[in-house]
Amino acid sequence: MIAVAAIVAVTCVLLGFWQLRRLDDRRERNAAILDRRSAEPIAIEDAAPDPDALPYRRATAAGTYDAAHEVLLYGRTLDGASGHHVVTPLLLSGGGAILVDRGWVPFAVQRAPVRTGTPPSTPVTVEGSLLPDEGDGSSRPDAASVVRRLDVDGIAASLPYDVYPLPLLLSAQSPPQDGPLPTAAPPSTPSEGPHLSYAIQWFSFAAIAVGGAALLLRRDRRRARCSP
Repeated sequence: MIAVAAIVAVTCVLLGFWQLRRLDDRRERNAAILDRRSAEPIAIEDAAPDPDALPYRRATAAGTYDAAHEVLLYGRTLDGASGHHVVTPLLLSGGGAILVDRGWVPFAVQRAPVRTGTPPSTPVTVEGSLLPDEGDGSSRPDAASVVRRLDVDGIAASLPYDVYPLPLLLSAQSPPQDGPLPTAAPPSTPSEGPHLSYAIQWFSFAAIAVGGAALLLRRDRRRARCSP
């Protein structure tokens, strides 16, 4: 029994330290995200297309929206309300395009283009933060122009021009949107996740195993002393 308790305790301690290492990794990642968000915006026309280096960087772009190739990003919430995000290609003044997440629309909107949130038809300047690519090219728009993931290659497969490898979450636009929809979506807040609480749980399990073994050992010794 003592050997089993020791194995359980050691295993739990190792798992606890593993969770602490994951917490350190998450904190480093969060710090990198905040550093990128605090840096000066980059101009998409001047940025090297390196998806590993640029996610979460603030960026600007100038061009004209291609509303005909707009898609709905399915199942996104805003302040607890269910809905979708509207993703519209922006034809860049220097050629090619970037996918712009223009914000949230209610769940009642079921297809794109979104008539109640048509973007300006004139040239615009946009600012926002670059988002990670969520796909591998396999998530394609359906007949209603709805996608389940913000999959740049999957969306770009049906477009007649090159697309920047990272989408842009819109925060400001000039000239502004005419009307309340879509509603600008805030950038995600970096989270440390549950790793610290998991580590505490594993260390608690280790303490319980050690404590339980100590109680059993004390009980056995008492029995041995009381035996004739």
